[in-house]
Amino acid sequence: MEIPTPAELREKRIRMGLKQADVARMAGISQSMVARIESGSVDPRVSTLARIVEVLQAAERSAITAADVMTSPVFSVAPDEPVNRAVEIMGQNSISQLPVLEKGVPVGCISESAIMNAMEEGGFHQTHQKLVRDCMEPGFPTVPPTAPIDTIVHLLHHNHAVLVLERGKVRGVITKHDLISLIA
Repeated sequence: MEIPTPAELREKRIRMGLKQADVARMAGISQSMVARIESGSVDPRVSTLARIVEVLQAAERSAITAADVMTSPVFSVAPDEPVNRAVEIMGQNSISQLPVLEKGVPVGCISESAIMNAMEEGGFHQTHQKLVRDCMEPGFPTVPPTAPIDTIVHLLHHNHAVLVLERGKVRGVITKHDLISLIA
């Protein structure tokens, strides 16, 4: 574990748009203690330093928005397209689900799971003749580009993906893979 220098703590606090008083309140210490730590005039206890680092890391996470992690452009299909077109797009782009858009408006989604269910119910040969609307699942939740990362993490616990909408238009998509990639 690398211990941040006073200058690094100050720089990160400023980059996150926090005042010393904000960090102090969230870390449960006094503003003067934060000032003294940042100036290097006091050598803080490890527990105090850990609380400050936790506050700054939480601020950094909440500073990440949907626009920062979304993938664009968004591959999609229309409800009246054949299922094999959805399969073709998924295969070409190594993705497992697609939003279904009608005149640019999200109306549902189609996933490998939904296609497999259709194959099981109607037989392999009948699935070739189906339209996307026949296998469509409920749509992905939508967020604005400014939605915080914590909101997106919560939504992805229960959904294949999250669509990013701006002024009624789909601007991007976020999947679990996109969030996991942030760790690297």
